[in-house]
Amino acid sequence: MDKIKEIHIYQYDMSILGPSYRFSLSTLTKLDTTLVKIVCESGVSGFGEVCPLGNTYLPSHPEGARAALKTIAPQLIGMNPVQTQVILSKMDLALSGHAYAKAAIDIALWDLKGKIFNLSLSDLLGGAIVDHVPGYYAISTDTPENVANIVIEKQAQGYRRLQIKVGGRDIEEDIAVAHKAFEARAPGIKIVLDANRSLSVCDAIFLSNSCRDLNFIFEQPCNSYEEIKSLKGKINHPIFVDESATGIDMICRSIHDDVADGFGMKITRIGGLSNMIAIRDICRDFKRPMTCEDSWGGDIIAAACVHMGATIAPKLLEGVWISDDYTDGNYDEENPITAGAQIKVPTGPGLGINPDTTKWAHIISFD
Repeated sequence: MDKIKEIHIYQYDMSILGPSYRFSLSTLTKLDTTLVKIVCESGVSGFGEVCPLGNTYLPSHPEGARAALKTIAPQLIGMNPVQTQVILSKMDLALSGHAYAKAAIDIALWDLKGKIFNLSLSDLLGGAIVDHVPGYYAISTDTPENVANIVIEKQAQGYRRLQIKVGGRDIEEDIAVAHKAFEARAPGIKIVLDANRSLSVCDAIFLSNSCRDLNFIFEQPCNSYEEIKSLKGKINHPIFVDESATGIDMICRSIHDDVADGFGMKITRIGGLSNMIAIRDICRDFKRPMTCEDSWGGDIIAAACVHMGATIAPKLLEGVWISDDYTDGNYDEENPITAGAQIKVPTGPGLGINPDTTKWAHIISFD
């Protein structure tokens, strides 16, 4: 059986198109993403990626990802790339924690496995239920008028789910944004208010009660799980847990405590596709809807999200978010993963893309 011969680590500055991207914790004009290429003795290679949303969104940052990967990668040379669980255990022995960095390796291994067996990633994950997945659009922090205009524009483009960023400013402005967005909303369009953990318990209750007549999902309103748990019975809207859904244990706890009505799930936050399989199946069994997305990233992350989303029961898939609408350029110009109201599932082996590594800055190699 093929063995891992080389692991290469790259860096890429991803430019954000148009105005800066604003949410409650930061304002961004570009993102620093880390890429991994794993090469087997046969020459077959697989790609992974991790792209933290700046340095304040979660306890993760780009330089931290690369430092972790430099520690882990040498330990994996000579291992069987198909034995994903064995490699995950090896990574845990090499470095405690740092799931977001390990996710880049995990994604690359699944891509590699698909190429070895000539199967698409979605086939490896259990099989695609659909050939297109529903995309959703995230509207960054803005004025009520601008948000309303984007709602009109995006629903006209076919988007059925729109996420609006709130928090990080006077709560009265967020309330005004919610009301203005619903004035512009067409029937059947789902609205999500995402605070990215920025609201106090008091402000979360105030916002929900001030918008009791508006039918939206409230995503990660507060910083901690305990704060979100304290909201149950005090607000008028279903809660989706996002940043607090840090692993399988927190998914189970959120369901057991009846805190989460659904989840915003990011692949790299929970360590990669291997753990995402378990979370997908838990949500299926407990009938909890979920998104399939990541903090940011290019075509590699996008392909992973789309493939995984295609294996989720359509009635439980809230949508797939990819950054293509917001960023400049693709890694694979011939087979780009293109954002939209419906996103096509790649059909080639593995992730179904062939990234051009010459676009990236090579950091280090291990062999």
